[in-house]
Amino acid sequence: MFRIGIDVGGTFTDLVAVDEAGRVALTKSASTPDDPSRGILEGLGLLAGELGRDLAALLAETDRLVHGTTVATNALVERKGARVGLLTTEGHRDVLEMREGLKEDRYNLRMPPPVPLVPRALRIGIRERIRFDGTAAVPLSQASVEAGIRALERAGVESVAICYLHAYRNPRHEAATRRRVAERMPAAYISVSSDVLPQIKEYERVCTTVVNAYVGPALSRYLGMLATRLTDAGYRGDVLIMQSHGGVAGIQDSVRLAAGAILSGPAGGLAGSRYCARLLGGGDFITFDMGGTSTDIALLEGGEPPTTGDKVVGGHKVALPSLDIHTLGAGGGSIARVDPGGILHVGPQSAGAVPGPACYGRGGSAATVTDASVVLGFLDPANFLGGRTPLDAGAGQRAVEQVAGQLGCSAVDAAEGIHKVVNTAMAEGIRIVSVRRGVDPRRFTLLAFGGAAGLHITQVARQLEIGRVVIPRVAAVLSAWGMLATDLRYELVRTQVGEVHRVGAAGLGRLFAEMEAEGRMRLGEAATGAPLFRKSLDMRYGEQIYEIGVPLDGLAMDAPDLIDQVVERFRRRHEALYTYSAEDQDVVLVNARLTIVGALPVTPVEPRVPAAGAAAPAKRRRAYLGAWTEVPVYRWDSLTPKVEVGGPAIFESATTTVVVRAGDQVRVTPYGWLDIRMS
Repeated sequence: MFRIGIDVGGTFTDLVAVDEAGRVALTKSASTPDDPSRGILEGLGLLAGELGRDLAALLAETDRLVHGTTVATNALVERKGARVGLLTTEGHRDVLEMREGLKEDRYNLRMPPPVPLVPRALRIGIRERIRFDGTAAVPLSQASVEAGIRALERAGVESVAICYLHAYRNPRHEAATRRRVAERMPAAYISVSSDVLPQIKEYERVCTTVVNAYVGPALSRYLGMLATRLTDAGYRGDVLIMQSHGGVAGIQDSVRLAAGAILSGPAGGLAGSRYCARLLGGGDFITFDMGGTSTDIALLEGGEPPTTGDKVVGGHKVALPSLDIHTLGAGGGSIARVDPGGILHVGPQSAGAVPGPACYGRGGSAATVTDASVVLGFLDPANFLGGRTPLDAGAGQRAVEQVAGQLGCSAVDAAEGIHKVVNTAMAEGIRIVSVRRGVDPRRFTLLAFGGAAGLHITQVARQLEIGRVVIPRVAAVLSAWGMLATDLRYELVRTQVGEVHRVGAAGLGRLFAEMEAEGRMRLGEAATGAPLFRKSLDMRYGEQIYEIGVPLDGLAMDAPDLIDQVVERFRRRHEALYTYSAEDQDVVLVNARLTIVGALPVTPVEPRVPAAGAAAPAKRRRAYLGAWTEVPVYRWDSLTPKVEVGGPAIFESATTTVVVRAGDQVRVTPYGWLDIRMS
C-alpha cells in the first residue's frame, strides 16, 4: 500500500508516494490557483505514471492521503473570504476594530487603520451578559437574537461568527444562539468562540473566531470538491489535512476549525524537518524552505520546532497554537524591478504559477529569480523537471536584459545582482528568527529544501558564517514527504485565572481531566496505540498582563509538592526569557493547555546501501560563479553514500538543482542526502 503527501504551493503542486518499504516516488505539477483540486488530480496522474500505474490503480493501492493547502491562507491574505456577520455582546461590537489599541508601526502617523473583516453594519450587538466567573448577569434575549439574525439574513451573509463576553467560562448563550442561527440560516457556516478559542482575552478570541468564519466557507467548498474528485477517481482511503500546529486532522475537523489550517503548507515543511532531524541524530537546525513564491524559515532546537499562539496573518491575529514560522516574499518566481532611484528590488511580488517566470514560456515577461538562474547557467533549460517542462532560455535572457538596461549593466551582472539581493533578504530572514531572539545562527546547521533552495543556500550560509548545510534527497518535495511523518493532534485549552496556589493541585487535575476526556473523544479510534498527552500552563506574575507558557513535562501530577514545582518552573522560565525572577510576587495561572497526539503508522525511509567510490560527473556546464567557469554536473540520484565531491559543482535531479562553490566539500549521507561543509 502507498501513502501520498500533497503540498499545493503558489507555483507547483508537490506529490510524494511512499510504499511500506519506504521507497519514494515524487513529482511536481503546475498549480491551478482557480481550482487547486484540479492540479492535484493532474499531479496524481503524473505520480501514477512514475510508478508505472494508471491513476485508478494508484488510488486503489493508497490508504492515506495527507494534504497541505493554502486555500485558507490565500482567502485571508487576499481578502477573498466569505461575507461574515458577527453576533456579539451588546456594547462590544467594536472590539474587532479597536484591536489591542496599538498600531503595527506605532510611530507611523500616516498609517491607515486596518480594515476589519466584518464591517460595522454587520457587527450586531445581542442583549446578554456572562460575568467573568461564568454566571449570567443578563439573560440571553431571544428577541435580540431574532432581530440580529434577520439583519444578517437581509445583508446576505454566508458565514456567522458568534462571540459573547466571557463565553469561555460559560458557553450556554453562545450554544443557544448557534442553534437558532442554524435553524434560520441552514446554509450558513457558523463559527462559535467557545468552540474555536475557549480562552480569556477578548480581542484574540473575537478576531480568531471571525477569521475562522471568514475562511471557513472557502476551505469547506474546496475540501468538499477535492473529496468528490478523489472519490470519483476511485479513492476510498483517509484524507487528512495538515494543521498549523504540525499535526493532521480529518476533513470534518479541518472544516470546523478552518483557521487551524492557515499555515497548513509551511507546517508540512517543519514536520518533514523534524523527521529529518531525527534521522540525522538530532541537534539544532535552521529550516530553509524556498519555493516559487516564498521562503519559510524556522528554528529547530534539539530537533523540535517552537510553537506560538500569537500569529498575525494578513494583519489579523490568529491565536490558535501554530508552529513559529517566519515567511518572506522571496522565491523562484519573485519579480525583480528597478525603482526610480535606480535601486534593484526583488519581491515580494511573484509571477506565481500563472503566468510564471518568463522562461516558463507561459506569457510572463517580468524578470524573476528563476530567469536569473537560467542566465547564470545554474539551471539546464533542457532538463527542468526532468525534461518534462523545458525552459525558454531566450525569454529568460530577454526579461533579465530589461532589468540590465535600467541598471546600465550586462545581463549577467543583472542576474548576479538579482541573486545577491534575494540572498541578502533571505539571510536577514534567518537573522530575524535567530539573532533577534538571542540565538547565534553559527551553531546551527541549515536544513534546506524546496525547489529553489539548492541554488541559493550556500551563499546564504556564507553571509551568516554558518558552516554546514544539509539538503535531503527529497528536498524539492520535502513538505509533502514530511506530511507522511505526522500524527493526529488536537490542542485543548481551559481558562482558570487565579493565584496558582489557590487553584491548587486538585483544580489543575480537574482541568486536565476535562480536556483529556474531550481529547480522547475527538481522537476516537483513528490512531494506533495509546495517545500521548502534553500538558502546559500559561502563567504570569500578578502585576503583568502577558503570560508565558510553562511545559509540565516530567512532572508527576499527583506529587505532594506539585504546585511548588510548577511555580519554580515558571520562575526559571521567566528568568531565561527576561533575565530576572520576581521572587516576591505571586504567580498567577491563566490557561491550562493539553496537547493530545495520536500516533499514525510511521512511514519508514529507505536507507541507501553503504558504498564508497569516486563519483564521475555526467557532464560539464558553463556557470557564472563570479566568473564563467566550466563546472562538473553530477546526477544526484546516481551518487552512492560516502562519496565526496569538492566544489565548484552542480548536482541535478528531476526536481531540483544544487550549486556549491569552490572550496566547499560535499559528502553523500546513507540516505543519499547532500551534507555540505562550507569553506
